[in-house]
Amino acid sequence: MAKKVVERVQQLKGSIKVPGDKSISHRAVMFGAIANGKTTVEGFLPGEDCLSTIACFRKLGIEIEQKEDLVTVYGKGWDGLSESSDILDVGNSGTTTRLMLGILATRPFHSVVIGDASIAKRPMARVTSPLKQMGANIDGRHEGNFTPLSIRGGKTKGITFTSPVASAQVKSAVILAGLQSEGVTTVTEPHKSRDHTERMLKAFGADIQENGTTVSVTGGQVLQGRHIVVPGDISSAAFFLVAGAIVPNSEILMKDVGINDTRTGIIDVLQAMGAKLEIKNERVVNEEKMADLLICASDLTGTEIGGEIIPRLIDEIPVIAVLATQANGTTVIKDAEELKVKETNRIDTVVHQLKLLGADIEATEDGMIIHGPTRLHGGQVESYGDHRIGMAMAIAGLVSNGPVEIEEIEAIDVSYPNFFDHLYELI
Repeated sequence: MAKKVVERVQQLKGSIKVPGDKSISHRAVMFGAIANGKTTVEGFLPGEDCLSTIACFRKLGIEIEQKEDLVTVYGKGWDGLSESSDILDVGNSGTTTRLMLGILATRPFHSVVIGDASIAKRPMARVTSPLKQMGANIDGRHEGNFTPLSIRGGKTKGITFTSPVASAQVKSAVILAGLQSEGVTTVTEPHKSRDHTERMLKAFGADIQENGTTVSVTGGQVLQGRHIVVPGDISSAAFFLVAGAIVPNSEILMKDVGINDTRTGIIDVLQAMGAKLEIKNERVVNEEKMADLLICASDLTGTEIGGEIIPRLIDEIPVIAVLATQANGTTVIKDAEELKVKETNRIDTVVHQLKLLGADIEATEDGMIIHGPTRLHGGQVESYGDHRIGMAMAIAGLVSNGPVEIEEIEAIDVSYPNFFDHLYELI
């Protein structure tokens, strides 16, 4: 297990281009695999999670070429997928697991899906239950709630499904199955989750109907390959947005970052706390908005974060907690129970790790309360194999009085392999 020591810095200045959006990279490969014809993906994130998606679809009979951030997928349509002679290993990727299940639900062959120890703890019934209702035959530990999972797809029927959680992965899995199911499939969420699937499927030629938090598709749809440009991942940019706001004398420009409305909760929080943040050069590519983001050192004030904004920033909460330790007053994060079923229980993990560094923070049943500002004192922390925890602790190290030593730092490769390269460019 690798370690990294991060120390206090006087400023961060410069320009970086964060890696391609993880969610969009996954989908570009998957949708290209089930489309007819060639799909090229520019700006692909070559992190471990997205490479797991490529590996799985290669095992399903799809030719995929990958050279750094350029990927070519030679799609053969839905019927071009074939039964794998090997287990489909998703590694640490929940997106690969859940979206691929939606695709496999309609394929007339048997598959076995497995992941690492973290994936084995993550709940899958939220996806396997509606897919079973559609007619897929899925089994696994605890009646299909945990990997390994066995799935035999086939003829499926559309359903009307009300999801108990606002989850893009759940919604996407059901929509993908619905594209090849008899009749109409409708998914309704309590709040609107990320809509990358809807946007990209439209780019591939699918007919998607949207009405508020409800999405509907009709079965029998065929996708056509196309060129996809992947914007920078705002979840990765979030770490440097926070760093730029809390490290004195800083000014960081991040180019070509995706600013999909379902993902910009981090921007809303920074603005609510008084951060000096500018959004420049807005444009739309492949149905997705992107822009350049300029963040400067700021005087911050605590805020309350909860309700409908939570699905729009759920992955950014670890680094938002770091942000809150440097703000004046109290920050309350609530309605974030979903954090308990991420790569780790991120409520407990974030609170425990920041307490080790001297933060005034406490866990609640659905979030956390942070009192600031606090001068962190450094110490030894762990990522617990969670890439976002590892990066959040690194950002905390930039404003700590003493060095912060982070264990299991290799977890960061899941989503941001060149994170420390970019950090050192700015110091």
